[in-house]
Amino acid sequence: MSARILIAVTHLLGVGHLVRARQLARALTGAGHEVTLASGGMPDGKAVVGYRFVQLPPVRVEGTDFRNLLDENGYAAAPERLAARREQLAALAQELSPDIVVTEHFPFGRRQLAGEFQALIEAAKATNPPALVLSSIRDVLVAPQRSERLAEAAGRVSTLFDAVLVHGDPHVLPLEVSWPVTPEVAGKLIYTGYLAEPLALPEVVAAGPLGTILVSGGGSAAALPLFEATLVAARLLPQRSFHLLIGRGVSEVDFAALRQSAPDNAVVEWARRDFPALLAGCALSISQAGYNTALDLLQAGRPALLAPFDAGNETEQALRAAALEGTGLARVVKLVEGPQALAAAIEAALARGVPPAAKVDLNGAAGTVAAVARLLANRS
Repeated sequence: MSARILIAVTHLLGVGHLVRARQLARALTGAGHEVTLASGGMPDGKAVVGYRFVQLPPVRVEGTDFRNLLDENGYAAAPERLAARREQLAALAQELSPDIVVTEHFPFGRRQLAGEFQALIEAAKATNPPALVLSSIRDVLVAPQRSERLAEAAGRVSTLFDAVLVHGDPHVLPLEVSWPVTPEVAGKLIYTGYLAEPLALPEVVAAGPLGTILVSGGGSAAALPLFEATLVAARLLPQRSFHLLIGRGVSEVDFAALRQSAPDNAVVEWARRDFPALLAGCALSISQAGYNTALDLLQAGRPALLAPFDAGNETEQALRAAALEGTGLARVVKLVEGPQALAAAIEAALARGVPPAAKVDLNGAAGTVAAVARLLANRS
């Protein structure tokens, strides 16, 4: 059964939410659905194949301050911009009359944008009352500390949503580890498996014990402390070769500083398209523990050290990293312990060698398509 599907996503810091939404759009398009993806974060310049892409007036945040929304120039997002976003989403729903609306992360997050998500849902229901409303979330959430906000999210799930698609594996990391799952929420959870983008891995991987140590940090500037700490550790390990791939969210000034401080055994360059091949051939990966980074590691099967991003009240990466460490697939390092500890962790990880094969459900694309098919059939 083909359906018109409208996905709404706003990534504020890195690009992980948009990457996941694009994977969702491609999977549903491949299943024969007519998909429109509306993005309210900063443009990523990626090509669109098969589905329609709509860019809203973008908003973003600085650091971990998620309360204050900024425009693309770093100024406070004006009320007129937020109103324009809300009106554009509602108009899009009226135009498309979608059979399914998917809100990425809301209502478990993006509370500051609740008005536009609710306007989208209301407009979709007005044009097509039987429309299904789904929430799409990752494996780990950051729960608010105030009980009334937890109750608010649970109330929205109960009254506005038909189901919550959890793009994770409950045997590895069930949602209740990071979010208090109330009965009204539990009854709507559908685990799809992880939304892993298939990696174009080379058939033959040559990675001996003296191979390259690959250091990556996703698309934001949040990995800057990891890059700086690794360069110090590289000086302590002159016999090892380091390769740092810097995301485009890092400023030109900080990139230049990293290159200037790099010792002779460390190459520093901007992130590359052939990252999957580099990852598959490295002796050791050092990275943070974002959703997409973790999936790349699981597919590549290389030894890995994880330094989870934990600034502010962020707990997502720490929980995911701990779960992967519990399965023996990676080891966690704490940058606050200093470069000597990081250097020792690097040597220990290289000595341990290749981790066991991952027993994690990575078929989230197929799982999502199947879940949508069941929901459409049940509605009919």
